[in-house]
Amino acid sequence: MRVLLVSANTEKITMPTLPLGLACVAAATQRAGHDVAMVDLMAEKEMRSVLKEAIEGCRPDVIGLSVRNIDDQNMDHPRFLLDPVKEIVTGCRSLSEAPIVLGGAGYSIFPESALSFLGADMGIQGEGEGVFPSVVERIEKGAGLSGLPGLYLPGHGLQGERTFEKNLDTLPLPDTTLFSPSSQEEDLWMPVQTRRGCPLNCSYCSTGTIEGWMIRKHSPESIIQWIAHWRNIGVHQFYFVDNTFNLPSSYAKEICRKLIDYDLNIRWWCILYPKHMAKELVGLMARAGCEQVSMGFESGSERILKNMNKRFTLEEVRQISEILSGHGIRRMGFLLLGSPGETRESVEESLLFADSLNLDTLKVTAGVRIYPQTLLAEKALEEGAIPSQDDLLFPRFYMAKGLEPWLHDTLKSWAIARPHWRVQDFS
Repeated sequence: MRVLLVSANTEKITMPTLPLGLACVAAATQRAGHDVAMVDLMAEKEMRSVLKEAIEGCRPDVIGLSVRNIDDQNMDHPRFLLDPVKEIVTGCRSLSEAPIVLGGAGYSIFPESALSFLGADMGIQGEGEGVFPSVVERIEKGAGLSGLPGLYLPGHGLQGERTFEKNLDTLPLPDTTLFSPSSQEEDLWMPVQTRRGCPLNCSYCSTGTIEGWMIRKHSPESIIQWIAHWRNIGVHQFYFVDNTFNLPSSYAKEICRKLIDYDLNIRWWCILYPKHMAKELVGLMARAGCEQVSMGFESGSERILKNMNKRFTLEEVRQISEILSGHGIRRMGFLLLGSPGETRESVEESLLFADSLNLDTLKVTAGVRIYPQTLLAEKALEEGAIPSQDDLLFPRFYMAKGLEPWLHDTLKSWAIARPHWRVQDFS
């Protein structure tokens, strides 16, 4: 079968990104014996002509479309990002009769409502390396699609309960035939995912819905060999996209030790959960080439951290920040203001705490995007902030009462004297 895979993401909300997840699906589909072509629309200005050229060149029997983002998470001026994706679906329809299969992180949060809105033929929730090749095979044989795990059909819902591959080494990693940083912007960082799933269940987070609540890992050796493969062709910047690089700590240490042993001379950054960060791990990270970390401590109020279901304390955040700074690792912090229980006093606590850390960069967001199947959604429903029939596909935000417009004015005032603070645009 001829398969065309399209990355529909064109947003650079935080940074330009390479479609790692879609490339993994492409690798699995190739391994299953199918001919695969892949198109990344991130850097394309004439999407219609690019799609036309790809479809005419590939003549696909199946089209897979990856949906990464639903909106930009900006409470005051939210941009709904599925409208341009819908145009891509419409464009594919006009150019090909091949069935269109949706997937990706954004789609996986809203499998039924996004499928209905976009008008595709089916969608896969969660990792698609196992399911998508099965979909292609059944289409090839003219067989039914019932029973396939994580597959949604319009009007018929979920066809089979989702499954999660425990040993990620059984899933192929993409190579240079599928995508490359050099094909886009020179400053792109190669994404690396060493593990999937998160058991922490932070009140607002959608990671569990996307990847499951159990941590599943690649072996450190397989990851380092994959990085070494890219390093051998000139790639030297990597971004570990794991939501919690340091958990479990023993695994993170092994990744770092192997990077040191292989002596790859790379630069990399990662996302940390500010707990279980001993000096030994930070020292290994620095020796292995880590230059920057993203640290989402989200609040400077112990009470709000508890409401968010965070498992760390402010003292732990401070200690970890100091250890990172002492090893020359840049720190990007995150504040998320306005969640349940937030008051003017807790906001001021957060701003003072963030200021005291002397971070290299701080990103401040006001208003919390409400995702389905989260503790925040339950709280918002309980308070009547959202109606029970709202599927939350169109962005809805939580903002504690009594904070607007004071919060916006306060953040603007604080940011004036702090050029390293990146405060969400309220204009």
